[in-house]
Amino acid sequence: MPLLVLYNPVSGSGSAKAFFEDHVLPLLKKNDVGVDIVASTERADHAGEILVKFMEAHEGEISVVLGSGDGTLNECMTALSKAPFIGKRATSGSHRVSFALVPCGTANALYSTLFPPQPEQPEVDYRLQSVNALINRSKTVPLHLAISTLSSAPFRRKRPEVRVSAVVVSTCLHAAILKDSEKLRAEMPGVERFKVAAEQNANTWSNSAVKLLPAPNAGVVQIYDPVTKAFIAHPESDPDEDAIVDMDGPFSYFLATVNVDRLEPNFVITPLASKFPSTEATCDIVIVRPLRSPAVESDTPDARAAFVPILWKTFGEAYRGGGHVDLTYDEEGAPTATGDGETVVEYIRCGGFEWIPDPEDESAHYLCTDGIISKIESDGRLVCTAASPDANGGFRVYV
Repeated sequence: MPLLVLYNPVSGSGSAKAFFEDHVLPLLKKNDVGVDIVASTERADHAGEILVKFMEAHEGEISVVLGSGDGTLNECMTALSKAPFIGKRATSGSHRVSFALVPCGTANALYSTLFPPQPEQPEVDYRLQSVNALINRSKTVPLHLAISTLSSAPFRRKRPEVRVSAVVVSTCLHAAILKDSEKLRAEMPGVERFKVAAEQNANTWSNSAVKLLPAPNAGVVQIYDPVTKAFIAHPESDPDEDAIVDMDGPFSYFLATVNVDRLEPNFVITPLASKFPSTEATCDIVIVRPLRSPAVESDTPDARAAFVPILWKTFGEAYRGGGHVDLTYDEEGAPTATGDGETVVEYIRCGGFEWIPDPEDESAHYLCTDGIISKIESDGRLVCTAASPDANGGFRVYV
């Protein structure tokens, strides 16, 4: 099978080139794994260009050893989804790409989900697990995709824009964090820049109308119930009448994942993605709506400031194995594991969603897809749908 070795030298702390020269390439050579091309990216979107060119020159399935973060993987998938030859290959069953991932980015959400960090595991051994799986021809797992379509008002007669994701689609606080963290990358190449950006945007609330769409096989929108520790049908999702759930803001947090249960090795934001894996392509969505708290009566500057400690306590539990999904409000509006009030987090599993931002709310228009920031037009909307690869194609990862 043709093999492309590709790395992004500026991802994360900029260690990819040295790691590939010192560890990855010698390991492949030691095991007599033939490499067709070794390439390094030089600019934004270059990874996708290299991969498309490689596929044009080779028939059949290919493998890629990719040293990067989630963003460069997204570049590859986005470029291939737009490549003109993919449709022709789809009819012949030869359009599959299998990745051996080498985590070189800042957060490496997909890699750390597939290979959860183990105590006292040597770093080099940890980072070479997917490469070793390729060498041993171990199994590959398919990647579901989140297809996000950004459209404007019909009267503008503009073609919708499509974003492809394998990790995260988010708005609200998370999108604001990713947007502002890029300004800090040069001085803070590690995950600490996300925490700084989070503090800068902690009082961000976004006004939008939302429609939650059921997954085809489930037939209903599902919501996690911390009492039974299981997914149940959302009380507003009726398969016999209307299974779509309408939801209004303001939203403090709205984040959907596919394929992953975490955004950083220890930040387990959607823990149920691995505890209760879905049998079909779905989005696991974490939603925080501040007005559910007994302590918040309206959207005011003081209320936003007062809600920040609640937010930090809630997501602090995401760093402790994902306990935030079991928090409820007590009578005073504080999040607790023993309360009997509303859940702090609404944990949704569904087939996708529509996000229709308030035209007057700038913060509601920013969108993050695998770290890439887009902006929804003032009169536009986002439609996100989870999708599965077909039997012969799509993207897979060696595990």
